[in-house]
Amino acid sequence: MKELKGACIIGQSGGPTSVINASALGVIQTALKHDCITQVLAAEHGIRGVLDDRLFDFGQEDPAEVELLRNTPSSAIGSIRYKLKPSEEDETDYIRILEVFKKHNVRYFFYNGGNDSMDTCNKISKYMQKVGYECRVMGIPKTIDNDLVVTDHCPGYPSAAKYIGTSVAEIVRDTKVYDKGPIVLLEIMGRHAGWLAAAASLARVSGEGPALIYLPEVPFDMDKFLKDVTDLWNRQKYVVAAFSEGIRDKDGKFISEYGSDLAQHTDAFGHSQLGGLASTLSQFCNNYNGIKTRPIEYSLLQRCAAHCASQTDIDEAYLAGKTAVEAAVSGTTDRMVSLKCTRDGGYKCEMELIGLTEVANAEKTIPRDWINEDGNNVGDKYIEYALPLIQGTPDIPTENGMPRYPHLKYVLAK
Repeated sequence: MKELKGACIIGQSGGPTSVINASALGVIQTALKHDCITQVLAAEHGIRGVLDDRLFDFGQEDPAEVELLRNTPSSAIGSIRYKLKPSEEDETDYIRILEVFKKHNVRYFFYNGGNDSMDTCNKISKYMQKVGYECRVMGIPKTIDNDLVVTDHCPGYPSAAKYIGTSVAEIVRDTKVYDKGPIVLLEIMGRHAGWLAAAASLARVSGEGPALIYLPEVPFDMDKFLKDVTDLWNRQKYVVAAFSEGIRDKDGKFISEYGSDLAQHTDAFGHSQLGGLASTLSQFCNNYNGIKTRPIEYSLLQRCAAHCASQTDIDEAYLAGKTAVEAAVSGTTDRMVSLKCTRDGGYKCEMELIGLTEVANAEKTIPRDWINEDGNNVGDKYIEYALPLIQGTPDIPTENGMPRYPHLKYVLAK
């Protein structure tokens, strides 16, 4: 394959994670080492930055500051939720993207995100092929939801799982100190897949986990829940229960809708706006048994807790970005980096490449046999899956006792 010479763009899309910038760092540092990549650009707010021609030149940044991205949470170059229409329906955005690509001689495009981001990546890749513009397009996985198919797990998920497991272990210890403790209800992200809420079970490694965990993979029965939680409190005088925000009843209605109409509002991708589940369940519990309840919504904390990140996650996130660049330079396009892992005889993870079409708009859920028969907790199969992913504690640079994050100049490309 002949050498392709031109600039590259890295973009981040969707909800941030505590290691998304480690993937960006893998792209940036690797791209800067290749002579065939003439400029390393970062799109401000994902594909929106391409459309608006807001591209930062990372060749103008201090390498020492860029290195700090390795332990910096959230999206350092901004993110977005923007849905590209199929080019057959509306070509406007694609024509603009091609115009910006030609202006900066962009021949490499790397997009870091989850399901919807891989859809965007796939559409751009197919359009460039259709119009005959040579540009190597690569997807880099990222989502704390861990619901991308054909990959063992997604960078970002292990660190979120570690934070959830750690904080739940702390909450359990705090809750059980009283002679009569409360019912603590933990609302954890997860629309259709329960990977994040399942991570509450990791608290068992430190001693005790929540007695009840409810995931979207199993229909939620309100009456059974109220009876179970009350019976449990009567036995031990405290309860900690974890819930995916996306749990639904047998008719498919979000339980969060029982208390508000928030879930009727949708984003650009048609996803319901969830939230308020713990408060809703708290009201039902109070009305049923009168026991003090404490609703806790994890919200943004679970995806930006870099202070509790997994070193394994950081290393794999960086390697995913590095692999994407090396594959593109060698001639590969229209692929997503996938993590192929084995656990027999010790944990081992290798990077492989999967077609973007296989990944876009598909979701991976927790196997039913990882969930107990009653549908209110997870078993050891999940622990065996997740435990290797949360290993290692990063040495985070600090200044005056606080994390030291990069001071970037954000120089726009001319």
